[in-house]
Amino acid sequence: MKFIGDLTAVRGGEMEEMGIEETIALGSAVAGPDEKKVVFGGSDVAEENWVIPGSGAAGQSEKKVVVGFALTKKKVKSFLQPKLLSLARKKGISFVQIDHSCPLSEQGPFDVILHKLTGQEWRQSLEGFQEEHPEVTVLDPPYAIQSVYNRQSMLQEVAALNLSNSYGKVGVPKQLVVTGDPFSIPMEVQKAGLSFPIVAKPLVIDGTAKSHELSLAFDLSSLSLLDPPLVLQEFISHGGVMFKVYIVGETIKVVRRKSLTNVDKNDLCKKGVIRFPRVSCAAASADEANLEPGVAELPHKSLLESLAKELRRRLGLRLFNLDMIRKYGTKDQFYVIDINYFPGFGKMPGYEQIFTDFLLKLVPNRYKMHPLCA
Repeated sequence: MKFIGDLTAVRGGEMEEMGIEETIALGSAVAGPDEKKVVFGGSDVAEENWVIPGSGAAGQSEKKVVVGFALTKKKVKSFLQPKLLSLARKKGISFVQIDHSCPLSEQGPFDVILHKLTGQEWRQSLEGFQEEHPEVTVLDPPYAIQSVYNRQSMLQEVAALNLSNSYGKVGVPKQLVVTGDPFSIPMEVQKAGLSFPIVAKPLVIDGTAKSHELSLAFDLSSLSLLDPPLVLQEFISHGGVMFKVYIVGETIKVVRRKSLTNVDKNDLCKKGVIRFPRVSCAAASADEANLEPGVAELPHKSLLESLAKELRRRLGLRLFNLDMIRKYGTKDQFYVIDINYFPGFGKMPGYEQIFTDFLLKLVPNRYKMHPLCA
């Protein structure tokens, strides 16, 4: 395809109900702390169904922001849903697919590049484009993304921050990186002083489902059954609830998700390894009616605002989320256990309004023209 036009319509979108989530919106008027919403996701978006008119088509509104996107087919399907595209069009936002058969520097004009692709070739292409066109906002810079694709470096900034205020304290679980022979893991765990049970996660996040799987090991001998490279974290009982903290620029939205249940004295007698799929993704929303009040209570707004502000600055990211838990039996002891770049915003209630508002704030209503790919 030589000319890349506007992504303005999708045919045959089927919405799957994802469940009811209670949410709190920070820095956004989309949802109040007591508002419940039904979240839909996974519209059936296929590239061959896109309607791509020329830029001079009659009746189109004046464009304020042109967003070039480089996403996997799976990400396009989950993120560029019909409701988002419709709202973006009304606000003058145009989504334009980047053509990988054409040099990036010859495409555009773009105000924003939105991407979630891996690979050295893409990274080098994008970094070269940034040097040539510093006026284009890249969400997010490749160098910044790399730090959260590795679980060894992912939580370092949270640990260094050691955030504590009158509304709570935020830390990270005690953890150990293992990269060698599986039979050496028990000795390494003993030296590090980690307590059981231990959560094992793949060291590198590469976009595959496998990189989001986790295992729960209950004894030393079972550790040799694991497959390095891994990050091992002490399991912290948290009442079976995880807080997904979505961050879009300066806007924060929190949803509750079901998570692994508490470990009791009987569980500590278990042996072996239990393997889980991507827990927070597969699990249904956590319904407050079935939870203890201390478990269901969301982290305080001021604590989350301070945490998000510092991590935006330290990580250099504007599109990410935190997997956060509260230590069971406490009111204000929280742990960040994972950070995800450009997560499944399609599962975030009200993401269409939040994301389009965010895009409009990024760039002024003007272009610096670049030639189209001939």
